[in-house]
Amino acid sequence: KILPPWPDIIIGTGRQTVALSLAIKSASKGKTFCIQIQNPVTWKHKFDILVTPKHDEVRGHNVIHTIGALHRVTSQRLTQGSDSLRSTLPYLPLPIVTVLIGGSNRKYKMSKSFILSLAEELQNLHKTYGVGIAISVSRRTGSSNTALLRQALSAQPFWIWDGHGPNPYFGLLGIASFIIVTADSVSMISEACATGKPVYIIKPDGGSSKFDRFHKSLEETNMIRNFAGNLEDWSY
Repeated sequence: KILPPWPDIIIGTGRQTVALSLAIKSASKGKTFCIQIQNPVTWKHKFDILVTPKHDEVRGHNVIHTIGALHRVTSQRLTQGSDSLRSTLPYLPLPIVTVLIGGSNRKYKMSKSFILSLAEELQNLHKTYGVGIAISVSRRTGSSNTALLRQALSAQPFWIWDGHGPNPYFGLLGIASFIIVTADSVSMISEACATGKPVYIIKPDGGSSKFDRFHKSLEETNMIRNFAGNLEDWSY
């Protein structure tokens, strides 16, 4: 049973909160104001507010659109993160290219051939521009792909965070002069663009119309460019 006292407001994210939020709203006879972050898929009209990415194409009188995903990137977090990370990476040449790597999901496949191709591109960046390479992988990247990447870059000045120790994510965004992100993650691309720095995306095998709409919306506002092996500085 869902019993009082009822909260004045509920903010939920993800599909697992949909039924519970609406049950509380119903039990309170509408006194509880319900905000759903991300597409609930079902019962959209029953929420007071939906906050969804524009590329999900959810429509309705109760919908607020965002460009990309909500995130926690702020200038303060970037500064604090980069200050704490610099002492860890004194051997990396400047400027630094931060590389954010996702992994396979329902729309993209991160194969070994993609990892080897990415490693070759990063090697060429160092040879051409003398940059240092700082990398963050995710759980979806997989241990075998991470090991393959580490081996392929062993002759280059690089640093990789593989999930052990404190998460340096904000630091990696903060110290970067350029950011390369795999195209499979709306969240990572959104977070990278929040820095205001040049952001390149690189696409594993696969894709979908929804991801294409997201990428296109950022390309049209000059926030991202497709990585083609070179580095350029621009503002947005």
